[in-house]
Amino acid sequence: MKPMKLSQVRLGLLALVALVAATGSGCGYINSLRAKNELNKVAQNYKEKKFAEAERHAKRAMELDPSNENAPVFVARTIHAQYRKGVDTPENVAKANEAIEAYKQIAAKDPNNDEAFTAVTVLLGSLGKPDEQTAWVQQRADNGAVSPNKRADALAFLASKDWECSNQVTDSKANQQNVDKGDGKVVIQYIKPKDAAEYDKAVRCMTGGLEKAEKAISYDNDNEKAWSQKYNLLLEAKKLAQMEENMGKAEQLAKQAEEALRRTQELYERKKAAQATPTPAAS
Repeated sequence: MKPMKLSQVRLGLLALVALVAATGSGCGYINSLRAKNELNKVAQNYKEKKFAEAERHAKRAMELDPSNENAPVFVARTIHAQYRKGVDTPENVAKANEAIEAYKQIAAKDPNNDEAFTAVTVLLGSLGKPDEQTAWVQQRADNGAVSPNKRADALAFLASKDWECSNQVTDSKANQQNVDKGDGKVVIQYIKPKDAAEYDKAVRCMTGGLEKAEKAISYDNDNEKAWSQKYNLLLEAKKLAQMEENMGKAEQLAKQAEEALRRTQELYERKKAAQATPTPAAS
């Protein structure tokens, strides 16, 4: 038997490499088809409200084709669908936490994914984890990879929490008194809480919230939510100025609040008109 020439050896090796590559490619293609078939089963099971079975197929699809962008979304959705809000059993809470982690993995790859962001925000709220919820939303607000309008939405949400904090103080009947202005006209006058710490807390929340609303507007001047929160927080600032008996400042803040309200209404009407305008059919 004659020894093989070097050129023949090289050709043989190239053929072997080509065969291995073709085999690997074929397996990848087959697994991709199998993954799509699993996702079809997910859709069918989800429609029939067989969420646990749908989850199993979604996870199988992700195993078969890790590059499939839809599989992780279906995994998160099917887990989320099994959670029952208000049911505090360990199993149910664990299912919520599992859904949160699944959505967070999606958000890590795509910070602009609204479904993942909203789902985690809602689930953390349902689980009674306000600190974790705030940290999660703040993370999006601080993320430069997120689009400005979405960062503005996140800041508006955080500003609303600050408004709630301040309003708990100003809305207390103990910190209000009715003042008769004559002709049967009665207005509410805001008075300082007996506990100075309560007033200081309201001021901190109002100030922080107003800063967030302003920052949100700097990211997106047409953000209706941000302008709405600015209006609400300026009203809080006005109430707190009244508590300090600084009526001049209260009047100035009232005017600023009116301007913010006008801007909010303008943006609302603009959005309403845009929604009412039919989209031109594609030619």
